[in-house]
Amino acid sequence: MSEAVSKVSIRLEALVAEVIANRPEAGAKQTARQRHNTDRSFAALIKVLEPRTRHFTRQYGLVAHREDAEQASAIAVHRAITAYDPTKAQFTTFVNWQIRGEMQSLRFRLMADQRSSAKKVEATTVSMEDLPRGPDGQAAEITLEDPDALDSTEARASAYLAKRATDALVDLYMDKLRAKGVEQLKKRPRAKQAIANQPSDVASHNPIRRPAFRQLDAGALQELDQKLARDRAIIERRVFDADSLSELNEITGITRERVRQITKRAGKGILQIAAQDPRFEIMAAQTAIGSAEKPPTRASKRSDTPVYERDAAAPYWQQAPARTAGRQHQAA
Repeated sequence: MSEAVSKVSIRLEALVAEVIANRPEAGAKQTARQRHNTDRSFAALIKVLEPRTRHFTRQYGLVAHREDAEQASAIAVHRAITAYDPTKAQFTTFVNWQIRGEMQSLRFRLMADQRSSAKKVEATTVSMEDLPRGPDGQAAEITLEDPDALDSTEARASAYLAKRATDALVDLYMDKLRAKGVEQLKKRPRAKQAIANQPSDVASHNPIRRPAFRQLDAGALQELDQKLARDRAIIERRVFDADSLSELNEITGITRERVRQITKRAGKGILQIAAQDPRFEIMAAQTAIGSAEKPPTRASKRSDTPVYERDAAAPYWQQAPARTAGRQHQAA
C-alpha cells in the first residue's frame, strides 16, 4: 500500500513539475505548445486524483451533487498548482487541503443547513424532489413569495438614489464655496517684497522672473478646507439628518445662530444648483410643487425643530402692526 501511495505521489510531482515548466516567462505570452502540454498534464492530474475526489465527495455528503463536486475538485487542483511550493511540502499533501476547502465551501452553498448558524436555529434543507405530487405524478407547483419584497426593494433603491443625488448636490455646493473662498484668498492683501532698483553693474544678479506675490498661502488654504469640511458636516446633519441646533452646537462648538446661517445659506445654494443643473430636474420640480402646496410659516430663529416640522404659529403679517405702533410711540 505504501508503495502504491509512493508511486502516486511521484506521479503527481512529475505532472505538477511539467505544468510549472510550461508556464510562460514574466511578461511573455504562453505558446500553443505550452498550452497543449499544460492541458495534457492537468488532465492527467485530474485522472490520478479521481479516487481522492470520490472519497471526499462521499465524506462531505455530496454524492447527489457529484458533477459539482468534480468541478470543485478541479478548481482546487488548479489553485494548488498555482500556489504550490516544492520546498515546503509534497503536492499530494498540499492538494488534499485544497480539495477539502472547496468541498466544504460547496457543501455550505448547496446545503445551507450544514452551517453552524443554521444548526443553531435547526434549519433544514428541503429537496424539490420530496414535494407532494399530483395524480399525474407531477410535483405540485409551490411559489415562495415575500409580500413585502417589492416595497422593500423599491424603498431601498429610492433611498440609495436619493442619497447619491444629495451627495452630488452637496459636492457641487461645496466646490462652489471652495472656488469662492480661493478667489477671496487671492484678493487678500499681502506684503510685497518688490525688487528695489539696482545699479546697472549688479543688474545681472536680479532674478529673471519676479516672485509670484499672488500665490496662495498653504496655511490659509488648509484653514479653508477645514472650515468647508466642518460646514459640510453641519449641512448634512442639519438639513438631511434633521439634527437640532443644540446638538450641532455641542458637537461642533459653533453657536446656534451660526449653524442656522450656514444651513439656511446652504439650502438656498443647493436649490439654485438643482434648478440650474438638468440632472436634478426631477428634484427641483418636486421641491417647487412642495413649496407651492405648503402654506407660508415663520418660526423663531432659535427653534431646535427643523423648518419642515414646525407648526404654523401666528403669521408674521399679523405681528407687524404691533411692532409698527411701538416704533411710532418711541418716535413720539
